[in-house]
Parts: sequence; structure tokens; C-alpha cells
Amino acid sequence: MLLKIKVLEDGGLIKSLKRKLGLFEVTISGIGIILGAGIYALLGEAAPLSGNALWLSFLISSTVAAFTALSYAELSSMFPSSAAEYEYVKNAMGERIGFIIGWIIIFSAIISSSTVAVGFGNYLGTIFNIEPIYSAIALIGLLSLLLFIGIKESAWVAILFTSIEALGLLIIFFIGIPYYGSVNYLEMPLGLNGVFASAALIFFAYLGFEEIVKLSDETIEPNKNIPKAIILAMIISTTLYILVAFSSVSILGWEALANSPAPFSQIASAALGPNGALLLSIIALFATSNTVLLLLLAGSRIVYGMAASKSLPHFLKKVHPRTRTPWVSIIAVGIIAIAFLFLGNLEFLASATNYALFLSFAFINAAVIVLRYKSPDFKRQFKIPLNIKNLPLLPVFGLITCIILLFQLSFDAIALGIFITIIGLILAFIWQK
Repeated sequence: MLLKIKVLEDGGLIKSLKRKLGLFEVTISGIGIILGAGIYALLGEAAPLSGNALWLSFLISSTVAAFTALSYAELSSMFPSSAAEYEYVKNAMGERIGFIIGWIIIFSAIISSSTVAVGFGNYLGTIFNIEPIYSAIALIGLLSLLLFIGIKESAWVAILFTSIEALGLLIIFFIGIPYYGSVNYLEMPLGLNGVFASAALIFFAYLGFEEIVKLSDETIEPNKNIPKAIILAMIISTTLYILVAFSSVSILGWEALANSPAPFSQIASAALGPNGALLLSIIALFATSNTVLLLLLAGSRIVYGMAASKSLPHFLKKVHPRTRTPWVSIIAVGIIAIAFLFLGNLEFLASATNYALFLSFAFINAAVIVLRYKSPDFKRQFKIPLNIKNLPLLPVFGLITCIILLFQLSFDAIALGIFITIIGLILAFIWQK
């Protein structure tokens, strides 16, 4: 594809990002973020909350995620931009609110990459005697370098790693089949409250569908391919998750699974012995590193997109003349992600990420509703089904469920999220004049 050149007001030139990604690459990228983000890292954290009804927590989370995923699909068909949430909310509710949501989404991607990088370190620690934080720092540094090298190279690494992590999930599913029926799948140690609390935590496992829209500036026909990729990635990932949840509790039961730092290794060890544990630990390394790669990619792209829209400092939109990648935003996101590694444990980081997600998702669903009335004739390549005149019902459900799940999170996570939101609010009034 020919390189596009944008002329700036000062007479200079800036090279835009290249459109190299098709439906296949974008869909695989989404699946890669979703699969590695949660189930490889958080299965042991969720098990003591939901018990053997772990599968039900995954089902609840997927339903809630689907409402919002469809909202992203419609909005991305209207405004195909790497600025994504910022662009959607800005068009629906104004510049300042759009900035705050974009700011929160940036920190969501950054904290998420830190969270999964810690998961990578935990799995590496089961193979080599290395402190998880050192492994996480090295991982973020190496993957930031890959992102600088090029989008096509990063996409093909993501495709390879996604294939490997999907294989790991299929292995867990198949080795669990002989154990099916060995436990009560409705055993809930904390009742339905525990299942919903687990669903709020597991929601992090569906992180990824919203990151697909950050690839809009590098996707061919984004207003068509981005919505399709979101829907396909959600269907494939949800199916794998629920199958793996059944197998996991069937092999170990929730008590043994609870709070395991490397749950898949423990499951494989119980079913296949030490060699199986080693195999799953290696696969988990690919899964978690793949998710960190794609989260860093998404975070750097929304920073670039907001800088290009003049909502963040101008230097953050600089594109390298040779690699055509936003190298300044890549470096900035990588450094901040490393800093967040020192904040706390995996569950806390995931919960802080979920605050950002639930809040921004609530605004995304609200944006769909507002734009249906504010811009009813705006061209939509994808339109959410089930409507009463201009009112789309699924975004209404998405808005309500995101608010409910927001209040399931810990006080510390909500406090950190509110602090980040306040900083965004202050910056919005400083920069959005």
C-alpha cells in the first residue's frame, strides 16, 4: 500500500501508519490478547471465589463482555481510528469527557500489560529460579523493541504465539475429558455472591476485544474488518474459556486450584506428570508474553491517536521514518508499564485494570445510545440488533452490568482507579481549552 503523507500546518511532513492488517491478522490479534490476558494468569485467583462453578463465572463475564463488544463494533464502524474510545466518547459527549475516557483506557492497557507480565514471571519461575519482577521487566523491554521494529513483524509474532497458547487451552480441555463428572459443577463455597465476585475478576480474562479497535489506522477497510474481528474473537475465546473451566475443576477441584501462581502447570502435572507441567509452563510463557505484546501495541496506538488529535503532547505522535511505528509512544508506554510492576500483586493489578475497563465500558455503551439519538443518520457499517425505535437494548444492558460489576471490586482498586480518573480530569481542563 502506498505510504500516505500528511501536510502539517507548519509546512512540515509526517508519515502516517501503514495499513497492512487484514481481517485474519486483526482477529488473531484480538484472540491473542483475550486468551493470554486472564485464564493463564488468573484461574487460581478466581477459583476460591466461585468454586467448581468457575464455568458459570466465565459465562456471566462473557455475556457482560458481549454487550460492550457489540457497542465497540458499532462505534468502530462509525469512527475507525486508533484513538478509539477517545474518538467515540468525544463525538457523543464532548472533548473533555472523551479525553478522560481515553486517559483511563491508556492506563488500562498499561496496567494490564504489567499484570500479565507478572503472570509471565510466575510461570518462568516454575522453570528457572528467577524473580518474577526481573522477568517481567525484561519481557516488556524486549516486546517494546519488537513493536518499534514494525507492525507486520509484531502481528506475525502474535499469530505464532496465539496458535501456541490456543494449543495449550486445547490440551487442558482434552486431558480433562476423562475427569468429567468427578465434581459437583454447581458447588459454590461463597454462594452466588462468590460467583459474581469471581465474574468481576474474570472479566479481566475478556480483555482484548476492545483493544482490536486500536489497530484501525493499520487495518485495511477498518470500518468493516474491525467489527467482524471483534465478534469472531469473542466467540472463539468464550468457547475455549468455558471448556477449559470445566476441565480445570474436573482435574483438580477448586480447593487445589485456588491461589495457584501457575494453575495450568499444576493441572497438567496432576493429569500428565512432570513433563506435562513443563509443557504447559512453556506454553503459558508464550500466552502471557503474547498478551503483553498486544497490550503494549494497543496502549501505544491510542497514545499516538490522541496525540494526532492534539489531545496529548505533540511529540507523542512522532512516527519513525524507517519502521513507520510511533516510537515515542511505544517507549513512553513501556517505561510506565515497568513502573507499575512495583505497585503490588497480580489480583490487585487486575482489579485496578477492571475499574478502568468497567468505567470506560459504561461510557462506551452510553455513547452508542447517545449517538443513536444525536446522529441517527450517520452511516454505520455494523448496527447492534434488538432495538426499540432508536434505543438499542443491548448497550443498555451493558451499561447496567458494567456499573454492577464495578462495585464488586476491592476498595483499594477503586481508590487507585478514582485517583487516575481525577488526574485525567485535571489534565482535561489543562489541555482541552
